[in-house]
Amino acid sequence: MHSDVAGIAASAHADAAPALSPVAVRAFGESDAPRWGEFVESCPAATFFHRIGWRTIIEEVFRHRTHYLLAERGARVCGVMPLAEVRSRLFGHALVSLPFGVYGGPAADDVQATRALVAAGEALARRLRVSHLELRNRQAQCPGWPAQDLYVTFRKALARDVEENMLAIPRKQRAMVRKGIKHGLRSEVDASVDRFYELYSDNVHRHGTPPFAKAYFARLCDVFGQDCDVLTVVTADGRPVSGVLSFYFRGEVLPYYAGDTAQARDLAANDFKYWELMRRACERGCTLFDFGRSKRGTGSFDFKKNWGFEPEPLRYEYALLTRDDIPQNNPLNPKYRAFIALWRRLPRPLANALGPSIVRNLG
Repeated sequence: MHSDVAGIAASAHADAAPALSPVAVRAFGESDAPRWGEFVESCPAATFFHRIGWRTIIEEVFRHRTHYLLAERGARVCGVMPLAEVRSRLFGHALVSLPFGVYGGPAADDVQATRALVAAGEALARRLRVSHLELRNRQAQCPGWPAQDLYVTFRKALARDVEENMLAIPRKQRAMVRKGIKHGLRSEVDASVDRFYELYSDNVHRHGTPPFAKAYFARLCDVFGQDCDVLTVVTADGRPVSGVLSFYFRGEVLPYYAGDTAQARDLAANDFKYWELMRRACERGCTLFDFGRSKRGTGSFDFKKNWGFEPEPLRYEYALLTRDDIPQNNPLNPKYRAFIALWRRLPRPLANALGPSIVRNLG
């Protein structure tokens, strides 16, 4: 697929240092992939969700049109912004950086390049006649734009020594990890997503949430290779009880999708799972554990705080073009409560079959 933003360019001069040359923003082309990848690897503001592989995932798996923007000073890349156009009869028409990712927005060398990317993104959003442009930033980028502070992320440095990481876990939570160890649990890295998908689909069904397709997780592993793995926790007799699919990026590990059985809680399998991921990441040489996004006031939020992680507010910013309010496409929205209750009553095979066509439009 190709973006229709050819010809859209933005130059930013305000507040720029005199030595900086003008920034030009243009549409990403297939031949730009190596330069995009090199920039993302070196730019401090970039995240795993800025990697060019997500363009493949969004287009091939979810069939959304992408509009990736590249900022340049002459022949040098100075910024990138991944965008995808999400059309849905239920949830509207939006341009998002980035759907299915918790982080996104512009990743650039400086304020001038950031502003040029945002200006080009807003111009594109108007050209496409979307209802809104959404930038999922870790830090504020657009003063004056409406913003949502529902989400936080949890990030913490890892020590080089495994035992030091264990001792850094607060006492009560450490006791839960040791409980899992006493139950004889062990972790295994899987070569396929088969066991993970059974755990994941069971978990989301209990919570009344439509699941992604199994093929999505398999494609993530294909596209990102060694930077995406699946860890499964099994009981002493080999029964899978909990699993997590994680991403790796520049020394960071990000557990992103998880699932478990109803029995996992009594076995402390989820506590053991995240410790095992932390232990393995430490041995792999990772220096930061990103516990990912959670909504304030949820059990997930409390669970991560129990590990000694401090919440960092995420800044999701919106250019509202044809709507008056920020979209609330999340399970905390009261209007979805009836849907959640209904979904829980569906047979799981039916939920697994219907879910991907719904969740692809949630982003």
